[in-house]
Amino acid sequence: MQTLVMWDEALLQYNLGDHPLDPVRVELTFALARSLGVLDRAGVTVEAPVPATDAELATVHQPEYIEIIKAAGAGRRIIGFGLGTSDNPIFPHMHEASALVAGATLRAAEAVWRGEVDRAINVAGGLHHAMPTRASGFCVYNDPAVAIKRVLELGAERVAYVDIDVHHGDGVQHVFYDDPRVLTISLHESPRTLFPGTGYPDETGGPGAEGSAVNVALPPGTNDRGWLRAFHAVVPGALRSFRPQILFTQCGADTYRHDPLANLSLTVDGQRAAYLALRDLATETAGGKWVATGGGGYALVECVPRAWTHLLGVLTGDALDPATATPLEWQELAKVRRPQHPRPESMTDGGDVAYKSWQPGEPANSLDRSIAQTRRQSFPFFGLDPDDPRD
Repeated sequence: MQTLVMWDEALLQYNLGDHPLDPVRVELTFALARSLGVLDRAGVTVEAPVPATDAELATVHQPEYIEIIKAAGAGRRIIGFGLGTSDNPIFPHMHEASALVAGATLRAAEAVWRGEVDRAINVAGGLHHAMPTRASGFCVYNDPAVAIKRVLELGAERVAYVDIDVHHGDGVQHVFYDDPRVLTISLHESPRTLFPGTGYPDETGGPGAEGSAVNVALPPGTNDRGWLRAFHAVVPGALRSFRPQILFTQCGADTYRHDPLANLSLTVDGQRAAYLALRDLATETAGGKWVATGGGGYALVECVPRAWTHLLGVLTGDALDPATATPLEWQELAKVRRPQHPRPESMTDGGDVAYKSWQPGEPANSLDRSIAQTRRQSFPFFGLDPDDPRD
């Protein structure tokens, strides 16, 4: 197994200041992964990225918008384009930092598509809310969309994107809503209770691309067992039917039970189980070609470094034992960087990941209603029976 890990400390320059999207979560992820030997495994290459070019960014973003981002990052006063808000403050060298994140995901995608490696990851990526002409939801350039556009240019005919961030992957869905070559699947907290207010089950793709978008809107409070129940009721069937040539995943860790910006209740054990399920589906449906990114996640010490170190473990070989202790040197670094945050002593929360498979006709709780709605809206496009649990 050959895995490419895109990493350089320059990626920490995507820094919105006093803001929930704190780059310390990425710094602490790589510190934890190194302390546990994950990046020293056989077959792992760590590579520094180069920025995406304007032409590469323009496959998703309008040239006018790219110039606006450059000007804003150089100090010009800009009004509009989603900038200058509490979500998307303007910061110095905004274009350069954002283009570097996009370049890292782009390189990861090229390497997997061309067969240089089996899997690749950009933990600093996953900026899935950015739109072609505006910043949104902490995101300036949409690196997953730019990377998917690249593999389409290189000849891919079926690309699947699975987004497990707590927020709907609206930007990626928007870019490919009318493109039948790209299947977007998003599991997220209900848009009735959380930004961006999209991702309803009836959002299934535009004209000529019906069935190309699948949305599972989960009720607040959904825990490990419920989340895994929903995932396995929807995602495997859709991927097996679509038969992607490459799988992209956005692995935001803000589904965590103590995340300050959302309302799901997963543990790092549930997140680890999700990564294992995605690995198996990449192997089964996409010939093992898997490109992963990070995404959201605002429990900066308690969750994100552990979750994404588990993700790196799954991508680079054997999954880490949940009982593994977090090294003392990592705990000390976390204390220095964010002394007010709790520092977990092991890689587990003791979460229960033994989910019960979905069945039609069971008591209609809010989770099962969400699953059934998604299956009814989307499964017919794949030739699947919404009421057959085998599909």
